[in-house]
Amino acid sequence: MKIAISGKGGSGKTTIAAGLIKILVEKNKSVIALDCDPDISLGLALDFPAYNEIKPISKMKDLIFERTGVDPANPQGFFQINPKVDDIPEKFCPQDKGIRLIVMGRVDKPQGGCLCPENTFVRSLVGHLVLRQDEVVILDMAAGSEHLGRATARGVDVFLISVEPSETSLQTARHIKELAEGLGLTKIFFIGNKIKNPSDFDFIQASLKDELIGSISFNRTLEGSRGRFVFDISSRKEFENIYDKLASRLNSAPEKARN
Repeated sequence: MKIAISGKGGSGKTTIAAGLIKILVEKNKSVIALDCDPDISLGLALDFPAYNEIKPISKMKDLIFERTGVDPANPQGFFQINPKVDDIPEKFCPQDKGIRLIVMGRVDKPQGGCLCPENTFVRSLVGHLVLRQDEVVILDMAAGSEHLGRATARGVDVFLISVEPSETSLQTARHIKELAEGLGLTKIFFIGNKIKNPSDFDFIQASLKDELIGSISFNRTLEGSRGRFVFDISSRKEFENIYDKLASRLNSAPEKARN
């Protein structure tokens, strides 16, 4: 199962990623958690040990130089566009309680989509993990579909978009869906987040209809947790409901059957 999660900044996509990861671990799944957001907050949400000491992949300059053949500080000339990345998770990314956390980090270039050694290396690693069989991978994306190329997108089982009960959030969510569709993704669903009352849910559902696969209630405990995910009884039920719906829809498509 490969799930990419995106959404407008502040819409709660990292919370959704953390919640689904917790559910998967409870179901005895080993999960690769990819923090692809430049804000680097998934480790905090998961309360991962020493999360703030994990070196992002994009900052491993010596490794990138070794694998691409070009110094990221002076990217002149040709470099390896298909660098070796299959050993990166086990060698450089920590694991705790069934979760292997991989922090991609920000590529410090004027254009985020540049063809530079760091970006090439990061995208190659994401592609390797998504296309590798028999892995459970959760990708906490930046807004949009950055890090997903067309080939990589074919390996993603489902693309989830977090949306808040506001017209601005809905507009952004629709735009993100268009970007994902442009990469060839077909299983795209929305999750309502920060739902305070039934009218919030009705507002989102009226616009998204069957594309809305679940919702997460506004959680004051979570709001006061300083970024750490709080997995209480009510949130567990909501995330289990989302997971069950995802599993049902994926299982109904034999060509995309996954672990």
